[in-house]
Amino acid sequence: MSSILTNSSAMVALQTLKSINSNLAKTQNEISTGKAVATAKDNSAVWAISKVMEADVNGFSAISDSLALGESTIAVARQASETVTDLLTQMKGKIVASQEQNVDRAKLQTDISALRDQVASVVGAAQFNGLNMVSGTEDVNVLASLDRASNGTVTASHITVNRQDLTTSAGTYGSGTSLSSNATASAAAVVNTANSQTLTIATDADVSGDAFSVTVGGSTVSFSAGDITGDQDAAALSINNAINALGLEGVSASVSSNVVTIASTRAFEDVSLAALKNGAGTGVTLSGASIGERAENVTFSASATVNEGDGYRVTVGSDTYTYVAGQSENFEDVARGLKAAVDAAGASGITTQVAQNSSGQWMLKVDNDGTSQSFSVVGAAGGTASGGLFGLGGINVTTDSGATAALDNIETLIDTSIDAAAAFGSVAGRVETQSDFISKLSDSLKAGIGSLVDADMEAASARLQALQVQQQLGTQALSIANQAPQNILSLFR
Repeated sequence: MSSILTNSSAMVALQTLKSINSNLAKTQNEISTGKAVATAKDNSAVWAISKVMEADVNGFSAISDSLALGESTIAVARQASETVTDLLTQMKGKIVASQEQNVDRAKLQTDISALRDQVASVVGAAQFNGLNMVSGTEDVNVLASLDRASNGTVTASHITVNRQDLTTSAGTYGSGTSLSSNATASAAAVVNTANSQTLTIATDADVSGDAFSVTVGGSTVSFSAGDITGDQDAAALSINNAINALGLEGVSASVSSNVVTIASTRAFEDVSLAALKNGAGTGVTLSGASIGERAENVTFSASATVNEGDGYRVTVGSDTYTYVAGQSENFEDVARGLKAAVDAAGASGITTQVAQNSSGQWMLKVDNDGTSQSFSVVGAAGGTASGGLFGLGGINVTTDSGATAALDNIETLIDTSIDAAAAFGSVAGRVETQSDFISKLSDSLKAGIGSLVDADMEAASARLQALQVQQQLGTQALSIANQAPQNILSLFR
């Protein structure tokens, strides 16, 4: 049936042409925008995923800037600590030269003071954008990543950079919890009294047929049979005189009847003893195998921990010496800090040493070559930490004792600056690795977003050509369909 009111063919042709035009418009939009999914209308799920990923990419761009800033800040700190190490090494050369007495120590001290001032200048100037990583103890966090969990929550992660304090500040002793139980003084006073052991020769009417051998601090005196004539008192006198004739520093002997008293005033050094009669130990008796060092000590706990702000004070006579621990320090650091404080004061006759006992406990040893001085130690929490190069300002090589103390203390300071440079170098490597990873991760995310939403331009080009042909054919089909009612006119002629 033909109708002039309803043209079904034209309706079909029109719908087909509309569909073609719609697809053609979509393809042209893909080509112009370069995206297959440009809006949520195109594909809501893919569009949502792509937008989340784009937000992450923008976040990683900010993280790259943060890492670049952190890397630059750490580089300044590393360079500063390396420079400080070089300056301290030069200072060590001056201190080593001062160990020789036939030098102008005053001029050496002038050079040391100049190097010390330069260290302070380097530390003060080592800042980037106002942040100084070689002054203070607070940690600095560098934004390193954004971590997205499976449930969609996002958390920021950081690389923690520990400051390495290379200042020379004295710190502030706290008034918090008492820490006195962590440190024990060996005596209530430091005295210059010699320590001694006795050598007793057994009673014998005649020792002329006996041979004697006595070793004191590695030096041996010996008598063959017949060298000594008389009884045990004569033997004791001969041995006494022979020991004194050795001229051992700080070692002397005295005799009373058949007993020889061997005394030592050596600080921080035991003197070994051995004695034989006729190649055996019988007939000669030592009260001990060694003479103990002349020094008192502060022994620190083997189990307690050291927290930032923990302060310890050692009192010698009327003078008090303080050190306040910094971040991540231990009792070795405390002992060496107190040693630096005592040495810097230059008290007459007072010398120090740091050592470990057989139980692994750290000790500050204090010797007194002058009049008796009271001796005590206390501790308290809650202080402000001393600088990492505490004691640098107290180095003075103009005296024998000062030059000796400086040689030991400069090693501690150099170790501190080396550790600081190594720490900065390590974390700089980590930041650099993270920065490289973030760059590659951003590229991967961008590639992933592109695979989701970007248009396939080769396919779009081919599709455009096909749709243009279809559009032309659809237009022709609609034209043909629209002329169908004209054919009905022939029925009425």
